[in-house]
Amino acid sequence: MGHTGTLDPFATGVLPCCINEATKISRFFLEGNKKYIARLCLGIETDTQDFTGEVISTSKDLNFSEEDIVAVFKKYEGSIDQVPPAYSALKHKGIPLYKYARQGKPILKPPRKIDIHYIKPININLPEVLFEVSCSAGTYIRTLCADIGKSLGCGGHLSQLRRIESCGLNINQALSIDILEEIISKEGNISKHLLNMSDALKHIPGYIADDILIEKLSHGKLITERDINLVQTNKTDSFIKIVNNNNDLLAILNKIGNKFIYCCVINNN
Repeated sequence: MGHTGTLDPFATGVLPCCINEATKISRFFLEGNKKYIARLCLGIETDTQDFTGEVISTSKDLNFSEEDIVAVFKKYEGSIDQVPPAYSALKHKGIPLYKYARQGKPILKPPRKIDIHYIKPININLPEVLFEVSCSAGTYIRTLCADIGKSLGCGGHLSQLRRIESCGLNINQALSIDILEEIISKEGNISKHLLNMSDALKHIPGYIADDILIEKLSHGKLITERDINLVQTNKTDSFIKIVNNNNDLLAILNKIGNKFIYCCVINNN
């Protein structure tokens, strides 16, 4: 069993977990888009960019209109450069950055391109702004909060974070640890509550295999365009999930030229 991306210790929300054969598809959740509900506290800047850090500056100048705040948030939509925080799990020479930072030797990585699909305040009650954001993998919401605070000229930090969606899997589909424990005590296992692998990968176009293709996949044989009718698939997407008539995931292939490279093959026996 393995999880598909960490959350900060104080954060809550969706964390897809892969069990048994599903661990083979974990990479496709690591790279997917995320949605969050976050709380920005303006007027206080911390060294970790969240409420767990040491305060490094404060400002009482918070005389912002709702229009001012919405306008600044809007500037962060689209493809932007973001500098990863010094307190992060990113590594430098094999050592997490937060270890350097805790030793008083912070290391800043170069800016990275991220995509903010949308970001919108949903409740403004200064000094706090509750907002929702949809973004690409690798986006640091606490850095986003710190940057917005700088743009407003007062500083800011992340005071609350909840991930409400990961790779199309939303909070309404998730089960808490307490509920899982209750299910196990009553039913003995959680098999009825697991998500089908093909359904979990709804962001990848699917192809229903015939018996000939299933046989080829089971033996790892070369797959070409003659084996797969691309009318069923999205030609602009390089990944294709192969399923049977019961929507069981059989394999994920990557189209390169007129051939398909195996990403993984699932054992459904």
